[in-house]
Amino acid sequence: MSNKTKEQAIPKWFKGMIYDQGENVTNPYSGGTYELNGLELSIYDFIMGTAYVFEVAPKTVTPRIVSDYQKALTWFRSNNAEAYMVLLD
Repeated sequence: MSNKTKEQAIPKWFKGMIYDQGENVTNPYSGGTYELNGLELSIYDFIMGTAYVFEVAPKTVTPRIVSDYQKALTWFRSNNAEAYMVLLD
């Protein structure tokens, strides 16, 4: 993982749980795998969970959820572009 030495700040807008440990995550479409640290995994899970809500319960989506989702994608691209390309692009 390229960001082991880079200190990542917890985004102020993120109100979710921050995991103590990371893990390997596999892109279900491409099969690509990347090791994420705890913060990256927390943001990744928020992105994937929000995308699921967009799909199954679109009437429950608020402008704030959309905004936080966009912020999460931007955060991920900025903090670990390589993992973003493997897992989310």
